[in-house]
Amino acid sequence: MAIINIGSINIDHSYRVERFVQPGETLTCRHYARGLGGKGMNQSIALRRAGAEVCHLGAIGHNDAWVRAAIAETGVSLDALVASSTMETGHAIIEVDAVGENCILLHSGANHALTAAHVSAALAQHPRHSWVLTQNETSVVADAIQLACAAGRKVAFNPAPCDPSLARLPLERLALLLVNEVEAQQLSSQAGVGDAFAALRQRCPETLVVMTLGVDGLWAALGEEEWRLPAQATHVVDTTGAGDAVTGYLLAGLDGGMDTLAALDLALKAAAITVSRHGASASIPHRSELPSLQREKISL
Repeated sequence: MAIINIGSINIDHSYRVERFVQPGETLTCRHYARGLGGKGMNQSIALRRAGAEVCHLGAIGHNDAWVRAAIAETGVSLDALVASSTMETGHAIIEVDAVGENCILLHSGANHALTAAHVSAALAQHPRHSWVLTQNETSVVADAIQLACAAGRKVAFNPAPCDPSLARLPLERLALLLVNEVEAQQLSSQAGVGDAFAALRQRCPETLVVMTLGVDGLWAALGEEEWRLPAQATHVVDTTGAGDAVTGYLLAGLDGGMDTLAALDLALKAAAITVSRHGASASIPHRSELPSLQREKISL
């Protein structure tokens, strides 16, 4: 299994609070932690913990040696890491409330130092990496999709954080499009969740379209096949890394030769463990932690 992930690298500042802070309010947090994050890096960590070989193309500030060391400890390849001399490492301010919901404030920083030349170099350097994954926290989203498709790679896209302008990208060329309910509505310009899913499916008939539904699991379709899987039962304490766990485990499963249903099921098992723990990348489980129970296919 070998995957290139073109994605963000952030320093996460995570604060546990009783409730989200209101405008004009000062609120004391219950706990603070600093760690490695960014949607892209979280997904690389999920890929690696799922057993995939992953090279991460991302950028950090030149003074953040501890970030480089932290990435190395995860087992993610540093071959394509870019050190910016003019921008600081991106960071996120994360609030997690008493019921595990979160809100996040992002500063892009060096994540916007990436260029099309970096993408081309990574593709040339890793010709056997058949999948390319990207999100929407870097400056090379369109380049990543276009160049990877042109190079004959299978492309997976998680359009988060989403913007309606992303609908102009060639989504129909993707091998995997993974969205949540809001992202599906933004990309399709449809108000209803079912209508949004149907619109994306119609636009991308040869793409595995996966829509996560939070506590209701996920909805997926590829061609004429369709699956609706409920979430695994779990105690939720922090939802921060759930989507990243789904993306990483699903793609690792597909790259490793799993059929679609098995890979979807694997992703939901990983997500169930992730939301039962605090943190973003720290909460994502290793493959050995996942149960081996099988789920029956649900007919629609």
